[in-house]
Amino acid sequence: MMWLGRWVVCVCLVMVVNGVRVDADDELQPYRTAFHFQPLKNWMNDPNGPMYFNGVYHLFYQYNPYGPLWGNISWGHSISYDLINWFLLQPALTPNQPTYDINGCLSGSTTILNAAKPIILYTGQDLNNTQLQNIAFPKNLSDPLLRHWIKWSGNPILTPINDINPAQFRDPSTAWKGPDGKWRIVIGSEIDGHGTALLYRSTDGINWTRSEKPLHFSSKTGMWECPDFYPVANDGKRGLDTSVQGNNTMHVLKTSYNSREYYVIGNYDAKADRFGVIGNDFTVSSTQLQYDYGRFYASKSFYDNAKQRRVLWGWVNEGDSGSDAVKKGWSGLQSFPRSVWLSDTRKQLVQWPVDEIEKLRTKQVNITNRELKGRTLLEIPSITASQADVEVSFSLSNLNEADVINSEMVDPQLLCAQKNASVSGSLGPFGLLVLASKNLTERTAVFFRVFKGPNKFLVLMCSDQSKSSIAQEVDKSIYGAFLDLDPHHNIPLRSLIDHSIVESFGGEGLACMTARVYPKLATNEDTKLYVFNNGTQTLSISNLNAWSMNKAKILPLP
Repeated sequence: MMWLGRWVVCVCLVMVVNGVRVDADDELQPYRTAFHFQPLKNWMNDPNGPMYFNGVYHLFYQYNPYGPLWGNISWGHSISYDLINWFLLQPALTPNQPTYDINGCLSGSTTILNAAKPIILYTGQDLNNTQLQNIAFPKNLSDPLLRHWIKWSGNPILTPINDINPAQFRDPSTAWKGPDGKWRIVIGSEIDGHGTALLYRSTDGINWTRSEKPLHFSSKTGMWECPDFYPVANDGKRGLDTSVQGNNTMHVLKTSYNSREYYVIGNYDAKADRFGVIGNDFTVSSTQLQYDYGRFYASKSFYDNAKQRRVLWGWVNEGDSGSDAVKKGWSGLQSFPRSVWLSDTRKQLVQWPVDEIEKLRTKQVNITNRELKGRTLLEIPSITASQADVEVSFSLSNLNEADVINSEMVDPQLLCAQKNASVSGSLGPFGLLVLASKNLTERTAVFFRVFKGPNKFLVLMCSDQSKSSIAQEVDKSIYGAFLDLDPHHNIPLRSLIDHSIVESFGGEGLACMTARVYPKLATNEDTKLYVFNNGTQTLSISNLNAWSMNKAKILPLP
């Protein structure tokens, strides 16, 4: 691959900051990321049809080839061998068929039929903006990169009939095979005001018949987008093929609505096609289980049979304006890919960045058993603070001093907004100040608070963007969630910091929060990173590891 190295040198000018390669135009593009996937320019939204096939990872995504705003929606296509470095290919699908997709090739999924033949199922919009389901096939299965796709001459394969609203019928899921040998998919919809996962069956993956009953629905939500349905093992971190059913599995149903990614866990009777939720069903609530309590939407997972894991992608949209997107020339990121598995309690999922991220780690700083007194902060030196991976765990020895909270049904996001990083308590706030300016005029705080509730201690995790930028026109939301974590043990936090995105994982992945931030002062080498304790009680940094991160290669295929 030496030719690739020479080619990169020809098209890129680079400099070195604290030992990390940085593009020469980073000063002009301070919000462009280093190790999160994004095309070189233009608009990107939902991840579509990620898959691993014949040794190659494929990522498709909603893409506008002509500009940085939504429109001309096509299926962008990139391939990778490690989920880190990507080659950009020509779009796999473009809107060019008046009868079924001229107004957009919208979201969908890939399925590998019988482990041998990948297909794309996607939603198209016709001249009247009616949503229709379509299928596409690889033009040449012997091409290892699957660069060219052909839409079937029989499209559309499904149309909105009877009780289906033609504007609420989209985003077919990855198919799974039942014990009768038939394939199943779900499609997002809203029927009689109820968010619904319509169920369809097929013997060949092409001709589909609607089931009399949906897989699931909720009377407490509206339209469901981007449904995802897959099995998880009852124990361990291994992933399962989407068609696996059995006594040692549970199933996850995820839907996108209310600008959030909600999911439920339950038992799936494959013979009867019945899905029974264990615990709370879908609703609109900040306490409902979510993949991510921040800026993360329209996610899609796939089974990686090479490493026996389930991998999750999510769209991370912008928090600035359309005019800012035009100035930048681009809009939208993908989250860093995450492994997903069932927690030890079997009550929720756990998410964690895929292990390949460690390839990008370079200079490291380690701190162990360091006391952090109340209302103090500690700078983490010698790393590239705008481009970093940080893991820290905190130990508390005085839980009896925790502030009292009278109810365990408090809205965590509201609580984080009321008690932001500037509001001192007893045990907290404590955590990280990331993308901070030298004088702390700008900073994004990712932190914990510990409360004493009526029956147990409560650990609150917050991501506070209220001081993230001196710019007035950007989003500065505050996110929050409670962790199912016993504070008698260490309280761990991990944050991936990448110029304008901060992905944080509390409790080793029990809660995730993704933020977009647009600092004016804390950019590139002018960025600082701190551990802080704004509570009154002393705590201990049990262990901290922070790494500067190298830049991933995202390049057009030569």
